[in-house]
Amino acid sequence: MTSSRSPRWGILGPGGIARAFTSDLRTAGLDVAAVGSRRRETAEAFAADFGIPNAHGSYEELVADPDVDIVYIATPHPAHASNALLALEAGKHVLVEKPFTLNAAEAETVREAAAERGLLAMEAMWTRYLPHMIRIRELVASGALGEIRALTADHTQALPTDPGHRINALELGGGALLDLGVYPVSFAWDILGEPLSIVASARIGDAGSDTEVATIMAHASGALSTSLSASRGVGPNTASIIGTDARIDIDRVWYTASSFRLVGPDGTVREEFRSQIEGRGMQYQALAAERYLAEGRTDSDILPIEETVAIMATLDEIRDLVGVRYPGEE
Repeated sequence: MTSSRSPRWGILGPGGIARAFTSDLRTAGLDVAAVGSRRRETAEAFAADFGIPNAHGSYEELVADPDVDIVYIATPHPAHASNALLALEAGKHVLVEKPFTLNAAEAETVREAAAERGLLAMEAMWTRYLPHMIRIRELVASGALGEIRALTADHTQALPTDPGHRINALELGGGALLDLGVYPVSFAWDILGEPLSIVASARIGDAGSDTEVATIMAHASGALSTSLSASRGVGPNTASIIGTDARIDIDRVWYTASSFRLVGPDGTVREEFRSQIEGRGMQYQALAAERYLAEGRTDSDILPIEETVAIMATLDEIRDLVGVRYPGEE
């Protein structure tokens, strides 16, 4: 079924990432109809900041709002699955912040619920939808790099060290891997496909969560990918795809609307791409979601739900290797 009316967005969990996303929705002229929080005052303040007509004091009220078609879920990681299921059961499509869920088992539950209802469930891996990544995939598909031999990327930040902060607290899905490592791991999946083997090492902080994680993954083509994710220090935040005929170097900060160069073996720059966008760039994933719905589709061609579930399984395996378990996991 297709629709001529633009989907109306509901924001579930009005925190920092939701502010960035909603700002970009407004930049793109998209319809934000409602926001929901566990505290009505928080929802009302958020609504006032962004000119949103409806503010709800519970998530249940938000998903029941008849003016909402698709719900953006921006709560802490352990709540993603239950919040997504709440929205899906109310007949709403969902765009769920990364990591999609806490683990692959939860991701499968969300996937199945969406499929049963014929609804879109999509991971908000906004990097994949940015213009420079679209062009990078075109270059890779064209054979411009020759045989791809390796990929490397880091996502490294200096984040709060307080053990109770969500980046460190195990009960909130804390750790560098799920917050930061999901980006380079998803990038490796995007370019090289499923890893056939994984080696990982991590430094575990006082709260029991990972503060640094390094991975080496071997893919079906024989190509290797490496990543470093860290929450206690800022690195280059660049990425490269290395082929036999050329390489792509993505500038800082590679997972945002960045620039890149296609470079030959002799150092000659064969192509240079510079992103020129309005806002941060989070609107591109929303525009894609709206396009899918307009076309009557319930899955992303850029990041299919099956791949999202498989990436969560990769993150599970990395956590197994470094010995990180969240409360309630077997």
